Amino acid sequence: MPRHGKGNRLLPRETLIIVTVAGIFVAALGLRTFADIIAPGLLALILVIAVQPLRAKALALKAPAWLATLLTLIALYSIVAGFTLMIVLAGGHFVTVLSDYKPYLQELVDEAGYALARAGIGSTPIEFALSSIDISKWIGFATSLIGGAAGMLSSATFIVILLFFVALDAGSFVEKLRWVPASGSRMASAFAIFAKGARDYSQVSTLFGLIIALIDVAALYALDIPDPWMWGMLAFLTNYIPNIGFIIGVIPPTLIALMEHGPGTALTVVIVYSVVNFVIQTLIQPRIVGNQVGLSGTVAFLSLVFWAMIFGGIGAVLAVPLTLLVRAIFIDVVPERAWISRLISSDDSGGGQK
Repeated sequence: MPRHGKGNRLLPRETLIIVTVAGIFVAALGLRTFADIIAPGLLALILVIAVQPLRAKALALKAPAWLATLLTLIALYSIVAGFTLMIVLAGGHFVTVLSDYKPYLQELVDEAGYALARAGIGSTPIEFALSSIDISKWIGFATSLIGGAAGMLSSATFIVILLFFVALDAGSFVEKLRWVPASGSRMASAFAIFAKGARDYSQVSTLFGLIIALIDVAALYALDIPDPWMWGMLAFLTNYIPNIGFIIGVIPPTLIALMEHGPGTALTVVIVYSVVNFVIQTLIQPRIVGNQVGLSGTVAFLSLVFWAMIFGGIGAVLAVPLTLLVRAIFIDVVPERAWISRLISSDDSGGGQK
């Protein structure tokens, strides 16, 4: 067959780039169209991967296969129930607090408008923006957002059923991978790389989420902020959302500090959260997570934007694991694409899979 372009490429580079971009666009539209089915399926897959070591440990201790599977199912349903409960408790409490402080919040907005007017900054756009702030609408928005986040896990009778079948098939699937012929070995290797990366990322994110939450709780206790454990749970949950999770987690305690103790304490909360998250999430965690998954901060952020656009809340939480899946299939098992691993790596040596 005659070949065109340089080297062994069938198509010129420019045409190949256009076709690739078009393919990504079509794939994204397809994923978005069937997000209600695909997103829960991916969530179930990653949850099963995360708890798979429990099954392996049980089998290593000579437990029967049915017992290992039962332990896996108990762990999976406990995780889903626990995360749903935390979202409902922390989010619902925040909405309740907003409702209680609604008059004070509206008063702060009005005072800000008066202060700007006294300072001679009463431009029409600013006045319009301040006058359009309706605390009731924000409370309603927060309520719907929290309800949607909780529904992401709890509504899914589909997820519950799917977890059951995925957990049942997980053990045999691992065995089947060992019998994959040479023609399919690349895909088997890609799945193994993805499974390890997703598991490592989940474990490290959980560990550092707990550390951040405990430090935040201690700081909120010291600052006499009401319900510090609620906001600690929120900080733990938002740690799974790369880059912007910290911003979501700091808003409730900052607003409450502002309403309870004034701007000085509110600023202190922001500073404490910022320092803790900068040290742990920017300096420490990326070094550990980076060595495990090999994604730079920029790639992690772009993955958050992309997957959240495709799958909504589930996409935001699973942004890094889903990017690892794409990377494992299209990059990690293709030696000639190793240079891409260096470009998206979180360390100077190139990181990623060798």
